Amino acid sequence: MAKMEGAIKSEILRLAKREVRAAFLPLRRELWGMKLKLSALSKGFATLNRQSKGLRREEAGPKLEASPDEVKASRLTPERIRSLRLKKGLSQRELGILTGTTTGAVLSWEKGKFKPKGDKKATLVALRKVTKRDIKKMLANKADKVNPTKGKGKKAIAARGSRK
Repeated sequence: MAKMEGAIKSEILRLAKREVRAAFLPLRRELWGMKLKLSALSKGFATLNRQSKGLRREEAGPKLEASPDEVKASRLTPERIRSLRLKKGLSQRELGILTGTTTGAVLSWEKGKFKPKGDKKATLVALRKVTKRDIKKMLANKADKVNPTKGKGKKAIAARGSRK
């Protein structure tokens, strides 16, 4: 009788395991599919997050700001202004656009005839901390503001000319 009891118990155990597997196999597959979807969503979210950060940076744009202490402590000699301009890869005209002055003023600063004062000096001090890439973006933004038809078709230019 003991053999029969053991055989029945082992058969019940085998059938129970089979039933549990049959019940859990679809659940396991569904869980695997959900994990794949979650992974894809996480990657998509990370991509969107990076893009939104990039857009926020572009909207805010790099700014040329320096603290009053930095401006006061700075010593801008003609040689330093010229070396800063060359280091950042700017022409005198582009430096004038960034600082809001004329090319002649930049030339006078570099020759030592005049010294930049006030917000122009602050802009030059802040220019030290900005990367070349950010400077190019600032110049592009300022060029778009000055000449809004730049980069547009002939129709936009013709339309602007006909308004005059």
